Amino acid sequence: MKNWLLAVVSGILLALGWPTYGFPGLLFIAFVPLLWAEYNYRTKVSKPRKSVVLALGYTSFFTWNLIATYWLYFSTVFGMVFAVLVNSLLMALVFVLYHVVAKRSNFRTSTIFLVSLWLVFERLHLEWEFAWPWLNLGNAFSEYTGWIQWYEYTGASGGALWVWIINVVIFYEVLAFQKGTKRNYFPAILKAGLLILIPIGVSQFVLQRYLHGEDTIDVVVLQPNINPYTEKYTTTNKRIGDLLFSLAAEEIDQGTDLLVAPETVYAEGFGIDLDRFEFSAEKRRAKNFLSAHPKLNYIAGVQFYRKHSTEKTILPTSNYVRENLWVDTYNSAFLLNNQRIETPVYHKSKLVVGVENLPYQSVLKPILGDVMLDLGGTVMMKTTQEDREIFSLTNGVAVAPIICYESVFGDYLAGYVRNGAQVLAIITNDAWWGNTQGHKQHLSYARLRAIETRRSVVRSANTGISALIDETGKITTSLGYEQQGTLKGKVTYNDKETLYVTLGDYIPRIARFLALFLFLFTMIKQKHTMKRK
Repeated sequence: MKNWLLAVVSGILLALGWPTYGFPGLLFIAFVPLLWAEYNYRTKVSKPRKSVVLALGYTSFFTWNLIATYWLYFSTVFGMVFAVLVNSLLMALVFVLYHVVAKRSNFRTSTIFLVSLWLVFERLHLEWEFAWPWLNLGNAFSEYTGWIQWYEYTGASGGALWVWIINVVIFYEVLAFQKGTKRNYFPAILKAGLLILIPIGVSQFVLQRYLHGEDTIDVVVLQPNINPYTEKYTTTNKRIGDLLFSLAAEEIDQGTDLLVAPETVYAEGFGIDLDRFEFSAEKRRAKNFLSAHPKLNYIAGVQFYRKHSTEKTILPTSNYVRENLWVDTYNSAFLLNNQRIETPVYHKSKLVVGVENLPYQSVLKPILGDVMLDLGGTVMMKTTQEDREIFSLTNGVAVAPIICYESVFGDYLAGYVRNGAQVLAIITNDAWWGNTQGHKQHLSYARLRAIETRRSVVRSANTGISALIDETGKITTSLGYEQQGTLKGKVTYNDKETLYVTLGDYIPRIARFLALFLFLFTMIKQKHTMKRK
């Protein structure tokens, strides 16, 4: 019974350490009860079973996932259940592999393996088609940006490594205490304290010495506050355009450089025909508005589609509608100004699982058909593009158009900066989950991207929270949830490239090598030991 209580305690501590309601300092001890439970079971049972270790881990991670991401329920019950159950299982499987290695090796080897494997798991959640990096440990510090200014060197994976190192150090001392080892525990307490305080001190040092870019652009952000369940897809694009330009007219002036509207704000019916957008009424009305503002640039979200009448031209992501008709659908952003004739367009490429893509469809589609996990939004496959697009404003400033879920992927956004982006523009629609932690966490994670890349963030959210975020992750101004209105301000831009931007997620890459090496070393060593016996 004790081990199960310890597992529950770990899950609660992890949940209570999560943004935007929690205190991330709890994460430094959150895994200790679960590690202790596994150790007790492994050492006190003659033939420990992996299924019990799996159940212990699942208890912890289910508790954490449920409390931290319950808000998915407000979009769909099935989506929430699937996300919580499956992600908890994946985390528990990591813990089972640690158990396998721990039975065959010493404390140092097994814990290094565990930390490395967890980092590999988090990287997997950034790469594979079932990507769900929402609970990657480095995200936990998004409300305490004064602690993690060094993310410009490590990315968020550095935060996960920080959490695990301290948990392992404390766990080692717990085991020593449990074994009744006579020792002075003051050095251990001092060590754990320094491991927490030194990175925070380094962060404060970096923050105090950080020099913001001197160049600025004037921006206006629109928040139309359109309900996606009752209004968004039934309101005409003309009415949307009238609302957007009415809001914009209240704030823009001849000095405004950039006007930003949210994700799929133009979403009437099936969207706009991509091949005819250049001649569309939506573009014509926007160009008429822009004509009175020579230097103004307009970035907005739109739902596009493209038809196919023959199988010869369809893509793997094309949606079958009826005989001789397939449709590609896109969640896109466009840029309009008075200089360009043709419209630069970017198609969202990090898609929401089940809503915008069916993962591994060559395997799953024959089994599931067109069943989707409705996590919010449409339920048609979206078509993506290979390269990250950069929008160049009339004054030459390069802006990255980032659509919704993409802002959770640190290395993906770093790729925009490697392509030359000087400002990050996030357009999103966070109303699917209601007034819960969902939209608050999504905004909070954008602060991490600002630190990792040292780029200002311009964030337009349909129902909120829209915000301007500076290069240190500080929210300089924001517009609250379910408020209609605009934000106006200046944001800096620069050309510098952080170490994280240059190297990407190098910590998980190193961890991948370590985890594989330690696992093979442990298994081979055990095999040789058994042969000698």
